[in-house]
Amino acid sequence: MATHLYTSYSPIATRTISSNTNNSNKVLSLPLQHRHAKSIASSSLSLRPTTRLSISAAVGTTAVQVDGPTTSSKGPKSLPFRVGHGFDLHRLEPGYPLIIGGINIPHERGCEAHSDGDVLLHCVVDAILGALGLPDIGQIFPDNDPKWKGAPSSVFIKEAVRLMHEAGYDIGNLDATLILQRPKLSPHKEAIRENLCQLLGADPSVINLKAKTHEKVDSLGENRSIAAHTVVLLMKK
Repeated sequence: MATHLYTSYSPIATRTISSNTNNSNKVLSLPLQHRHAKSIASSSLSLRPTTRLSISAAVGTTAVQVDGPTTSSKGPKSLPFRVGHGFDLHRLEPGYPLIIGGINIPHERGCEAHSDGDVLLHCVVDAILGALGLPDIGQIFPDNDPKWKGAPSSVFIKEAVRLMHEAGYDIGNLDATLILQRPKLSPHKEAIRENLCQLLGADPSVINLKAKTHEKVDSLGENRSIAAHTVVLLMKK
């Protein structure tokens, strides 16, 4: 394989390139025509991409020393942290309870879903699964399985936490945003956050919860749906 050497030193008459490969010394004298970079191909210098080159420059001489391969046989290290994002959205319909973060919120509409429709817990589960590189909540707990009909979403989050610990991670911090026009969540935010901390086994200082309206725009703003986003940081134990 031809090796290309590039130089931009001041012009001199010749430059000597020495290569010590396979216990044999090879010397190549090359004329330099211009101070701009030149590409020089030499079949006598065959260096693999994994070879470390030690280059020293003297007046009129550049020495190329082959020190051997630098690749490591060790496998990849486990990541010290992982980041996941979760998103969920449900329609709001009359006749269903509105459950957010495991807390029943008084409202004339609730989430239509196969399980209890807890948009926040579903979103948190997806964030944790995403950080671990696992399938999403719909694949692990499919909505066509009668086993999960009306199931509390705490079941899903406990399984996500189990998988997280099994992989050797803890919650670093979690930031969640709920998006709904009504009802106002201010009176319920602390209860929701406390229950979320308990389900995750996390200190309240690392769990943040925000609530936003959708400025009366589209289904969210017209009180026909509710959505949530969550970002989670997992730290290696």
